[in-house]
Amino acid sequence: MRAVSRQHKPTWGPCATGVGRSARLRPVGDEAASRTRMATSDDAEAIAGIYNQGIAERIATFETEPRSAADIARQLAEKGDRFPTVVVERDGCIVAWAGAGPYRSRPAYAGVAEHSVYVDRAARGTGAGRLALDALAAAYRERGFWKLCSRIFPENAASITLHARAGFRVVGVYRRHGKLGDE
Repeated sequence: MRAVSRQHKPTWGPCATGVGRSARLRPVGDEAASRTRMATSDDAEAIAGIYNQGIAERIATFETEPRSAADIARQLAEKGDRFPTVVVERDGCIVAWAGAGPYRSRPAYAGVAEHSVYVDRAARGTGAGRLALDALAAAYRERGFWKLCSRIFPENAASITLHARAGFRVVGVYRRHGKLGDE
């Protein structure tokens, strides 16, 4: 698992979920079709659907049990405005999301958040992940965070590439850090 980090400078002024790759959505360059916004409890079902794809693929999270919309709604409520989740919406459908939580509980880390980005299978490669990541970074800058970090499985080449292109860098590699099922 790779640990990546980007430090922010203090001067920062009918959905396709679950559909195979053949149902590819149009690229994000069509601004009229894509927008980012803060997630609400109404988005919980779509967020759960995308997250459950990541759980099933086994290259994005150590979670093994699918999450329900109720699980996600509860999590959104618990995080509140301090740790918001953002979504990318295209033609009225959620195609990606990004969220974060505290990095550590000590006060020294109050401006550091650990984040994740998930993209619906049908929207991968269209720029939706980058939109989600950039929107998340902006939302956290506005809340006084100076750093976002993430842990990315080495098998998750798309996420590694996304983060590198967004200015993150590898700061370490965890070896034998977790065990996913019998693997």
